[in-house]
Amino acid sequence: MGARESLARRVAWISVWSNLVLTIGKILAGWFGRSDAVMADGIHSSADVFASIIVLLVIKVANKPADEDHPYGHGKAEVIVSGVVGILLLLISFYILYEGITGFFHPIEPPRLLAMWIAILSFVMKELLYRWSYKVAKQHSSKAIEAIALDHKADIVASIAAAFGVFISYLGTTFDLHILLYGDKVASIFVAYLIFKISKDMLNEAFQILIERNIDMEILQSYISTISEFAEVRRIDKIRAREHGNYILVDLRISVDHFKTIKEGHDLSREIKEKLMEKNDNIREVLIHLNPYFPEESKIDEK
Repeated sequence: MGARESLARRVAWISVWSNLVLTIGKILAGWFGRSDAVMADGIHSSADVFASIIVLLVIKVANKPADEDHPYGHGKAEVIVSGVVGILLLLISFYILYEGITGFFHPIEPPRLLAMWIAILSFVMKELLYRWSYKVAKQHSSKAIEAIALDHKADIVASIAAAFGVFISYLGTTFDLHILLYGDKVASIFVAYLIFKISKDMLNEAFQILIERNIDMEILQSYISTISEFAEVRRIDKIRAREHGNYILVDLRISVDHFKTIKEGHDLSREIKEKLMEKNDNIREVLIHLNPYFPEESKIDEK
């Protein structure tokens, strides 16, 4: 097992166990503490357990090398996982929204402070897990780990909202302000909105990668700058690059002097490829097509 796969598995397993503990704690606190917001947060955490298990199952596939049936590798398996997690969060957000709205039409029981303290504890744990897993995801360009990190981020904002909702409702009980008792219901709806927003972003990112959107223009420009360092490159005719999960594939068309030999063109292509991969460790392949360049072309271009 490679170091990258091993690290991804460790992140996923930590996510599974931490979410399992939080799921049990928040659902019990939401039930006995009479808090819809904390209960909703607990349901979200239970979905996180499922999402982390999916990541564990797919990590091995995503890190398999290219083969005859998959010449570009298996990196998009991670993108699919990110999409699945996004769909799961989307469904959870709709369920929480439904429960929050229907809660306004039932007798309100003021929540207990126990629910608030559990939500605060969840916030602290999730903040630490998010920072660590997001850092690992960026270091290793892993969409699967990034999906876990964003899942933790959704829990962070959900836990804050839940704790605040419980506190507002508690104030309503303390100062006999009936309208504040709805704070917990409002918080659960806000939790649904936050989870929906994160799921929407995850689904959009996964969809864009699956339909092979070009990478960010700033990154593409850095590739162009690297290629332009080679004096033999007369013109960059076309360049495009696409994410394939945790790595990038680059397609390049350049013009070189028409009198160059095949060997000279081959050597130049190899040097460009090696330079790009040296400067960008997430580039897995660079496909280069050479076009003949004639001095007359530049005169035509100037006109």
